[in-house]
Amino acid sequence: MGFVHLHVHSEYSLADGLVRLDELVAACSRDGMPAVAVTDLANLFGMVKFYRQAVALGIKPLIGADVYIRGDDPQRPVRIVLLCQNQVGYRHLSELLTRAYGEGQVGGRACLDKSWLSGRCEGLIALSGALDGDIGQLLVGNRASEAESRARAWAALFPGRFYIELQRTGKPRQDEYNALAVALARSLGLPLVATNDVRFLRPEDFEAHEIRVCIHDGRTLADPRRARPYTDRQYLASPSEMEALFSDIPDALENTLAIARRCTLDLRFGDSYLPRFPVPEGESVDALLQAKARAGMTSRLASSDPPPPAEKAQAYETRLALELDVIAKMGFSGYFLIVADFIAWARQADVPVGPGRGSGAGSLVAYALGITELDPITYDLLFERFLNPERVSLPDFDVDFCMEGRDRVIEYVTERYGADKVSQIITFGTMAAKAVVRDVGRVLDHPYGFVDKIAKLIPHDLGITLDEALAQEPALKERYDKEEDVRAVLDAARK
Repeated sequence: MGFVHLHVHSEYSLADGLVRLDELVAACSRDGMPAVAVTDLANLFGMVKFYRQAVALGIKPLIGADVYIRGDDPQRPVRIVLLCQNQVGYRHLSELLTRAYGEGQVGGRACLDKSWLSGRCEGLIALSGALDGDIGQLLVGNRASEAESRARAWAALFPGRFYIELQRTGKPRQDEYNALAVALARSLGLPLVATNDVRFLRPEDFEAHEIRVCIHDGRTLADPRRARPYTDRQYLASPSEMEALFSDIPDALENTLAIARRCTLDLRFGDSYLPRFPVPEGESVDALLQAKARAGMTSRLASSDPPPPAEKAQAYETRLALELDVIAKMGFSGYFLIVADFIAWARQADVPVGPGRGSGAGSLVAYALGITELDPITYDLLFERFLNPERVSLPDFDVDFCMEGRDRVIEYVTERYGADKVSQIITFGTMAAKAVVRDVGRVLDHPYGFVDKIAKLIPHDLGITLDEALAQEPALKERYDKEEDVRAVLDAARK
């Protein structure tokens, strides 16, 4: 019959995911799955990485997110899964998640308000969230009529694109929910879909997943007070396992394939979309850059002591003309003007700015505009290292602002050019070898001294992995081979 996983949290679900994207795609390829979805918790952080890896192995990537919806209780949001059918759906999902982070924070969670979905449902398929969705909560709360009303409302919001989600992962009250959900779906003529709410790849990864959750929550594994919302069945089950699990509801399996067919998001890479610098009516951005650069160069040369001789001044003019021609042909005049603009503003606002570093210091135009403070001709720096028509790449000025004034510069750029033109580069903190050993040891409730001795056996090499540490350090390998507690800590830390 076949089956496609439509509800999977990867390692980019920072609170509860343990699935590495490369391992996920490899497992799907090995098990003959034609497609797989990554639906991380309220984010699309791993989308590009997942898309590229899936396409490379011939797996159809399905892009979506497991999102929080503000429910009846503001402090207890419900869940729904949104999958992108196409580019329109992707843009809508991106807008919704962005708004959730900007306006919908509830207890540290980025939540959607249901009213935001109006006008942004096209191109999206919705799964009801099973027991964690509002319909599920109402059904097990003996509020059947409200559940029916809510199901009708969702179906109207996503006409022909709303599915009642079923799961059999061994959670409390799940069987009760499934029976009620099937009956509700049949009575309303709504389609069913089976998922496994995946959090880890293999059954034996369950303990490592629980440790990961405890690290995030600041709990120990044995803590009787900690929440235990996951089960050991939330792994990437094979199609045959899912077929056996839902053999009594075959349409819930068939619909996973139908949804996979309905979702085709083609992502394009390599196109650049640069913001535009505002220029007076009737004037071109290239002409404006030339005028500002020549004026700036004249000012620089006039202020030099002693003034350069005529032949050297000609060298500046020749180099400036060459750079301006390349910049215009490559379409980056506006970029230079924008960078010069916010650096000039920072200086006027008494925000300390660095003199410039990296390959951008090789540009005479940048020096003329005040972007950099190093004369590239005096220091024999090459413009071609920064911009080269033979090797087209985006220019990238490394600009240092004082940390105390940096936010003011960002605010200025946002106000001048628009919030939709400004973003900051995202970074993800990963656990280094020593740190993860200490975290795992704490979660397993080992004494600090015991864990500290293990961590100190790991070499100080930058970026070293635990496998490399075991290969390089005989004392660590000996303890790993002989001591069960040490082996348990390191095996969990490796996962």
